[in-house]
Amino acid sequence: MLEWVTKAPCRLFRPNAETGPNGPFDMDPILLAYILIAVGVVLTLAELVLPTGFVMVAVGVCSALLGVGLLFMYASMETAVTALLSLCVGGPLLGGLLFYLWPYSPMGRRLIRASQEGDTVATMAGNAELESLRGKVGRAVSPLRPSGVAEFDGRRIDVITEGLMVEVGQWVKCVEVRANRVIVRPADKPTLDDFERADFS
Repeated sequence: MLEWVTKAPCRLFRPNAETGPNGPFDMDPILLAYILIAVGVVLTLAELVLPTGFVMVAVGVCSALLGVGLLFMYASMETAVTALLSLCVGGPLLGGLLFYLWPYSPMGRRLIRASQEGDTVATMAGNAELESLRGKVGRAVSPLRPSGVAEFDGRRIDVITEGLMVEVGQWVKCVEVRANRVIVRPADKPTLDDFERADFS
């Protein structure tokens, strides 16, 4: 019994007919392929928590593609094609989720704050002052994709659209204030009557 225990590790990792032709620590290539694909998905999602400038995303994509390549080499064609199609469908979905959540990641928040010039009033504790913007017309001073900065009565305000993209200089109207967020939508150029009713205090 003792002799079998002491010799078992040698039999497990010895490059012979029992362990395979690939040398010590031989691993099933199909299992390795699935591990590489899983590692690729994990690295891609980890970019949200540990921002590396999309370095982990690139490494994850390469790892997943390498795993698919191993499946084409060692698994059946049906298995390999299924894995490839899964990546072709799941990859864009995962990428869309990544880009949707990226503005809320640590690096995304830092870049968004750095891109906004000057101080704005959207970080106020309450909605009292922001509520006064409801129904007013302003102008976008940065691209709204969909969030950005617009100017109302000479003040720069953090705003967000209802999903539409707005270019710099386009007129927008505040339609709602919700949870310290100013919701705007594209509007026509204000008329003289609008300026007469405006409150510039």
